[in-house]
Amino acid sequence: MPRIEREAQVVWEGNVARGSGRITASSGAFGDLPYTMATRVGAPEGKTSPEELLAAAHAGCLTMSIASELSQAGTPPARLEVTARIVMDEVAGDGHQIVASHVTVAGDQVPDEILERADAGCPFSTLLRKAGAAVTITRA
Repeated sequence: MPRIEREAQVVWEGNVARGSGRITASSGAFGDLPYTMATRVGAPEGKTSPEELLAAAHAGCLTMSIASELSQAGTPPARLEVTARIVMDEVAGDGHQIVASHVTVAGDQVPDEILERADAGCPFSTLLRKAGAAVTITRA
């Protein structure tokens, strides 16, 4: 696989407590996604957060990895639904950290060995684990 590089830009205005930001993908796939500290730690109110974007990235990566493993096994999926929930919590001495990604997989039957290989082949699962976060995968 070739080297992959992608970019997103953020514009933030104001202090952290009352300011606001907007996130835009350089690809044009999404743009002007608003976020604030209040909606990051409280009710989302239609705004995103870095944690939500990480959850989307992990779910997207793992879904493609599962589809790849199933296809290589000769049983490509008709449909997969994968949900990732990122957890950020206070860690003693380290401040707020991403501590877990809880993933739920629904869809065509996915054998345990396929799911394990897909998880091992997902760069986001690897990144999160190497950073000390727990990654759990369950079936819906």
